[in-house]
Amino acid sequence: MSTRMASEHRWIYVGAIVVLVAMVVVGLLTFTQQHATNESYRKADELISKLQADGYPAPDRGQVARTLGTDGGPVCADPASALRTGLQRVQMSNGAAGPGQRPVIVAARTVQAEALVLSVYCPDQLDDYQDRIKDIKTDDTVRS
Repeated sequence: MSTRMASEHRWIYVGAIVVLVAMVVVGLLTFTQQHATNESYRKADELISKLQADGYPAPDRGQVARTLGTDGGPVCADPASALRTGLQRVQMSNGAAGPGQRPVIVAARTVQAEALVLSVYCPDQLDDYQDRIKDIKTDDTVRS
């Protein structure tokens, strides 16, 4: 009689095992996501402290963590490439379009802010970036 009862309630055992496995998977995913969130906030705090130490205004901690995550996001996606160099140089112009567009002398703080981001999120790419920006003509063009 007990063998028949166990076979009749097999679906309960299978269901319990499926529920337990699902709970383990959800727990692992939640733990991984929380760890990534904690890491992104730790890096955001490090970046904000470096920015403040260099005299930059402090950005919102949550926004930095969401934007740059744990790996720097688009900032660390080959920052010394030719395309990024060209886009950066276009952004450092007088704002005109077409033949009136001219390069300008930019504030040294403008190009150094990205170096601070790279030093926190992808320090292995910092040397390439600094080699790329060393020929940019900078000066104290912004008054504080």
